[in-house]
Amino acid sequence: MIPTALLQLLADGAEHSGTELGERLGVSRAAIWKQLQALNELGIALEAVPGRGYRLVEPLDLLDAAAIHGALAGQFELASLEVFPRIDSTNAFLLNDSRPTENAAFRVALAEQQTAGRGRRGRAWVSPFASNIYCSVKRQFPCGLEGLSGLSLVVGLAIAEALDALGIVGVQLKWPNDLRAGGRKLGGILIELAGDAGGPCTAVIGFGINVRMPPTSASDIDQPWTDLRTQNPQLPSRNTIVARTLLHLEQALSRFAADGFAPFAAAWSARDEFRGRPVQITGVNIQQAGIAAGVDERGALLLDTDGGRRAIVAGEVSLRASS
Repeated sequence: MIPTALLQLLADGAEHSGTELGERLGVSRAAIWKQLQALNELGIALEAVPGRGYRLVEPLDLLDAAAIHGALAGQFELASLEVFPRIDSTNAFLLNDSRPTENAAFRVALAEQQTAGRGRRGRAWVSPFASNIYCSVKRQFPCGLEGLSGLSLVVGLAIAEALDALGIVGVQLKWPNDLRAGGRKLGGILIELAGDAGGPCTAVIGFGINVRMPPTSASDIDQPWTDLRTQNPQLPSRNTIVARTLLHLEQALSRFAADGFAPFAAAWSARDEFRGRPVQITGVNIQQAGIAAGVDERGALLLDTDGGRRAIVAGEVSLRASS
């Protein structure tokens, strides 16, 4: 169990004595010690200052539902917003949520840590506590499943534009679902769909963004990565980043629901890190080399091959740079 109340007291990075913490939480110093040990087990770095108390090595920027609602006030209302200290998967939570999600309403789940977070193709998503953004959005669309072609690309573009608006510029995209910066992975998107071919259907849109990745987590990541702090040390709070991202998503998904992917194709291609570069496409039934040439109005990857231009739909395929 995560000692959330203790964590909130320590989040400011200041020194707090065991006596003070015990009095404020109404527990014994022995109980405080056990809770401090639990924080250590989460990977949260603590420092004991002899004769003075305890403090976090680095202040924590905790997620706060009220702060996110406040940042969105007057712009749009969420159907629900839940923040979990720890959960298996925010996507799984919303997929199993039986509450109706009507029209364009957003149900949002956020977590400080996921124990079973997933990337595309079943890859594990490294989720250190209170360091990054792990978020899922549930939204209904009037179209059928086939009408959601290009959805992951629209989500990636909306997140990149939200980060631009916060002064984190230069974010690029990798087809079909990666956020990139400086040639390294910054974040990813996982979309899971439910519904009928004729509609309506529901999308659970999960996205993870590396914000302040702890060095201790680096060894668990199997590819070159970066985080927002590396791109711009003067970061706004994670609550501000979440709110701005949700706002850009709401605007982009409203347009996507009405007009499909075509209005986004040019803007997505302009951020395509691999456009004009040799790439290799691999999957269960495909292995194709060529030059990436952006995307078409459906969100399919355009690949210039020896046999001409080919459109590749996302499915279970992977794109890699080739020499």
